[in-house]
Parts: sequence; C-alpha cells; structure tokens
Amino acid sequence: QVQLVESGGGSVQAGGSLRLSCAASGNTGSSNCMGWFRQAPGKEREGVAAINTGAGVTSYADSVRGRFTISRDPAANTVALLMGRLKPEDSAMYYCATYLRKVPPWSQCLMSTDRVDVWGHGTQVTVSS
Repeated sequence: QVQLVESGGGSVQAGGSLRLSCAASGNTGSSNCMGWFRQAPGKEREGVAAINTGAGVTSYADSVRGRFTISRDPAANTVALLMGRLKPEDSAMYYCATYLRKVPPWSQCLMSTDRVDVWGHGTQVTVSS
C-alpha cells in the first residue's frame, strides 16, 4: 500500500521561496513517475512538475519552468519541489502524486491527472502580493 504525505506548505510573499516535500511509504518502485499537481479554488487540477524516479529526468509546466525545481532522494524515498520567485497565481493546494507503473528510467514523465494511481493529501501554498 503506497501512501504519499506532503509537507512544507505555508504562506510567503511574492518573490519568495518555499520547499515542499513528499514522503512516500510502501513500494513505489524504482523507475516510475512522481510529481506535483496543484489546484486553486474554482480551477482545474493541473500538473506542475514531474520526475522519473529512475534516472531523475524532469518535466515542468510552462508556468513554472525556470522557477521551480523538482528532485528526488531515493534513499529517503522523497520527492521535493523547490519553488522560487513565487507569484500570487502560484497559490493553490499542492498535491504529490505517483504512477505505480514502471517506465524506462530515462523517459520523460508527462503526467495526467486521470492516470495518477496515488494522491497525497495536499499542502496549502499561499503567496501574498
């Protein structure tokens, strides 16, 4: 049974930084896609960033590319999202997510909401102007 628990959310001023962490328990596999989604009130849940836990290949939404960095720590079985130069429009509930299916370690993870196998409970990020 795989479970994901997010932490690190909070309130910051625009231009600031925040680091989110996703701790995975259970066997998520050594080469699969994990990532972060976010959902603001009245908005659809959208993918933010994803990482292939095999070789660490990353992907980002256009809206966060260059500002956010996703990384993983295989030893700790965690995935982090370092968010920099935050904007008010980044305010949302952030969810960690994973596919359980194994993928080639060097493949790029393009995650879609409807194919996520396990969701975390979410952590709130609020960016004030």
